[in-house]
Amino acid sequence: MTMDDVAERGLVLLGCGKMGSAMLAGWLAGGLPKSSVWVIDPNPSDWVQAQGVHINATLPADPAIVLVAVKPQMMGDALPTLVTLGNSTTLFVSVAAGTPIAAFEAALGGRTPIVRAMPNTPAAIGRGITAIIGNAHASADQVDLAETLLAAVGEVVCLDAEDQMDAVTGVSGSGPAYVFHLIETLAAGGVAQGLAPDLAMKLAKATVAGAGALAQEAADDPSQLRINVTSPNGTTQAALEVLMDDTNGFPQLLNTAVAAATNRSKELANGG
Repeated sequence: MTMDDVAERGLVLLGCGKMGSAMLAGWLAGGLPKSSVWVIDPNPSDWVQAQGVHINATLPADPAIVLVAVKPQMMGDALPTLVTLGNSTTLFVSVAAGTPIAAFEAALGGRTPIVRAMPNTPAAIGRGITAIIGNAHASADQVDLAETLLAAVGEVVCLDAEDQMDAVTGVSGSGPAYVFHLIETLAAGGVAQGLAPDLAMKLAKATVAGAGALAQEAADDPSQLRINVTSPNGTTQAALEVLMDDTNGFPQLLNTAVAAATNRSKELANGG
């Protein structure tokens, strides 16, 4: 299955909030015809309505893709409307957090091709990273197609097993919030040392954004980049001695944080 098949058979986007809109913008910019897209959303934004796609219209009988982008709590109401497309050649791709493949198989039929995906919020500006895993009925071509579609909002990685999704949630799914909190606390540290709040926040945002971009683009790994900026007995070393402390520093703190998010993801997947 290819993007030509999607253009011919159609793509159904169930839910078009921030994530759905970001993906839709990427697909249209990539050449997917507007006439090949059906959006199901009770409150489509003005932007979506201006795109020229089908909105809350009668669906094609055999779409190539149904991409589920509604919030998990809305899933119970949304999926029954699509049950007639289950157990067929239509591929379902879900970006709904905490909803396992088994839940879709139960709702749509056990022979339904399904790809579960975990994107993160930087997808809204095309800088996300998404992990995907298909069920036994999703062919290699269908998984490749899902990867192509999700690449519209950033990088895509393929998992070996669905149970890795909980750890992915703990690292990249929830991870942007950790970085946002780092920016908050870094700026607060600057204010405590006498900087004006606006200046401290500007410095903190640019520092985190720039360091992230450098880590993404540089040939050196983050450990070497850290070493490169750390002069012996200098200012950075003084700070890192605090941050790298085995008891109270980043190593223990982030390990505990990622474990907490991972465990909560497991609980949610089990209905907790």
